[in-house]
Amino acid sequence: MTAESVKSTPYWWEAAPLPALPEQDLPAQVDVLVVGAGYSGLGAAIPLARAGRSVLVLDRQHPGEGASSRNGGITSGNIRPSHAELTRKFGEKTALGILAEGKAAREDLRRFVEDEGIDCDYQLTGRFSGAMTDAEYDVSARSAEALAKSLGIESYGVPRSEQHRYIGTDFYRGGNVRMDVGGLHPGKLHAGMLQVAQAAGALVQGMTAVLSVEREGAGFTVSTARGKVRAGQVLVCTNGYTDASDRWLRRRLVPVRSRIIATEQLPPEMMARLMPPLMMYSDSRQLSYYYRPSPDGTRILFGGRDGTLSGDPAWPTDNLRAELARIFPELGNIGLSHSWFGYVAMHRDMIPRVFRKDGIVYATGYCGSGVVWARWLGAKAAAQMLGDTDAGATAFDFRPPKLVPFFNGTAWFMPVVYAKMEFDDRRLMRGKRDKA
Repeated sequence: MTAESVKSTPYWWEAAPLPALPEQDLPAQVDVLVVGAGYSGLGAAIPLARAGRSVLVLDRQHPGEGASSRNGGITSGNIRPSHAELTRKFGEKTALGILAEGKAAREDLRRFVEDEGIDCDYQLTGRFSGAMTDAEYDVSARSAEALAKSLGIESYGVPRSEQHRYIGTDFYRGGNVRMDVGGLHPGKLHAGMLQVAQAAGALVQGMTAVLSVEREGAGFTVSTARGKVRAGQVLVCTNGYTDASDRWLRRRLVPVRSRIIATEQLPPEMMARLMPPLMMYSDSRQLSYYYRPSPDGTRILFGGRDGTLSGDPAWPTDNLRAELARIFPELGNIGLSHSWFGYVAMHRDMIPRVFRKDGIVYATGYCGSGVVWARWLGAKAAAQMLGDTDAGATAFDFRPPKLVPFFNGTAWFMPVVYAKMEFDDRRLMRGKRDKA
């Protein structure tokens, strides 16, 4: 398959094309204006509208055109810092609260999909995470045991001798499984959430950039590409697509490209050999990769960091193809159908959060795990805006992210960071081979 025949649009758009919403007149005044029509913005709009608030959701692209329809559809709810790091920085109580909320958020996503009748191919498949060394396996197995003991999550270590039950490769030295992680079709999830938000009474408009938000009296004046709107409250949910209209936030969130490739359709017997239980997958490398079967089980979707800052060069696709073949050698010459990228938002604390600045509420900073956190924290922000302290309580109610020094919106330093991580991973794998 030639590079020209590989589509640069998300695989998910085949079954869930981007919505082209009819342009409607913007109201002169609303109770709540939400900036960003992805999972967070719609996750907030639904409870706000159902509580009787007039809600306007604006997006400078088509609703869902950002990370909400470009992600891998894995319901991991990962937290980047380890339990030990969280405990060291915030104390044991907060650390356990963060981990417990991950369990609650994953369960809530399942309930939300079921209760709202959203057909998004949700399946609670479980996830296998591969260990790169024997030492990493020992740590991962103990972590799985601790997770089962502390939170009651079905999780366990998988020694190398048993890993072929879960994945058809010898690349890993065992790993662990946790059964509270699943997969879904992210484009269908967004489409379903959009329908629910509109049915609740929220007005959602795409292709309408927010240019500025200014505090005026008890409310705000929001300047948009289509005029000004007065809003009693403002919620910002732009995450990795934050632009220069909010320079304060932009200097705190680093947009990082994440890319996914989709293979051509694979024979059923090959899929059964490579991914016997059709789980979600990841591994313990610093420059980590995540992968999964497509919802219909006919192809593999494989993702990782892109490493580029502009354009759409071929080498990130080639790199992902090579890494896929490193795990599954028999896929070395397999054709691809799609290769696309989207932006995730990283920051110095690496923990998703809800916070306030000058009266504006923010739900953002998902660090590549927004399938679970975005809708959850959008709903938490909405509850706080409604004054519901119980429903709005969250362990992710933090101060704003810290400013990133010498950063003005372009992640010029990320190629260097990636090169260092890749070097460390290669050295680790060389050591693994030497000991094999």
